[in-house]
Amino acid sequence: MRYAVFRLGNSADALEAAKRAIHLSDVVLRFCITVSHLNRAMYFACDNILWTGKVGLLSKLDQDKWSQRSFRYYLFALIMNLSRDVYEINLLMEREYQNRRQKGSMVLENGEIHDGNRSKELINLRIKNQLRLLCLVLRNNPPLLLDALKNVCDIFIPLDKLGLYKTNSGFVGFCGLASSILSILTIVYPWLKLKP
Repeated sequence: MRYAVFRLGNSADALEAAKRAIHLSDVVLRFCITVSHLNRAMYFACDNILWTGKVGLLSKLDQDKWSQRSFRYYLFALIMNLSRDVYEINLLMEREYQNRRQKGSMVLENGEIHDGNRSKELINLRIKNQLRLLCLVLRNNPPLLLDALKNVCDIFIPLDKLGLYKTNSGFVGFCGLASSILSILTIVYPWLKLKP
């Protein structure tokens, strides 16, 4: 019974978080976070229905159908979370690029490329600069890094359960363990939790 109450609490919490997220000023963040929370609420609701079937309250419940439905909601919530992470990383990289450009510390500026060999060198340099910028942004924003890592670890679970990207149980277990450790870090050190 405690399990059902806990899951119902998670559903209510996800709905409350969606109501708060709907008031964010950034349209992309508002969409990603709200849709993610709504899908999490649906995931927990499906999980509650599965629980009632497992304990015998709904004996004729199609467990496979509800399990698949549950994991689809979970997958979509994670896709929205990863979209939010990518969006925030992109914003921070653009801001950092503009700051460095104003200071004159960017190695590569946009310009015309004529020569084929020179073109490859400039492309390689641009890729290196983007990777440096990405590393700098993630190093300076541990909550965003942890959230992105956690979401990447989590996404393999529903992908495997839905048969979209089959892996072995050891890999899924490792991803689940890594995600749990990252979640524990955000509980122990609340400043590592990504906001809003």
